[in-house]
Amino acid sequence: MVGKDDFVQGFVPNHNHGSVDYTSVNNGHVHLCLDVTSPPVMIKDDNHVHYTEGYVVFEDGHTHYYQAYSGPAIPVGNGMHVHYYDFYTTEANGHRHLVKGVDQPAPGNK
Repeated sequence: MVGKDDFVQGFVPNHNHGSVDYTSVNNGHVHLCLDVTSPPVMIKDDNHVHYTEGYVVFEDGHTHYYQAYSGPAIPVGNGMHVHYYDFYTTEANGHRHLVKGVDQPAPGNK
């Protein structure tokens, strides 16, 4: 069993990532984006990405939906990796928001 503080070389199947980020400021407000990804989706070169979808937190009388894939795994040392994400929400009230950043590290350096 692999725990949150275990460092693992190689690929860990069936892991996911969490993230907490604010959206870009549009129309004078931001939304909080609380996210947990899908398990890994394998891509070329023995790497993987993660799919995610959901709603940002209700703010200023509305919410936004999003669907996105992360970038490939980025090793960050000590047998852990992260993923970069950069996507837009759906439009609501005449605007949309950008969400970008890096998710929380997960075990496995691939």
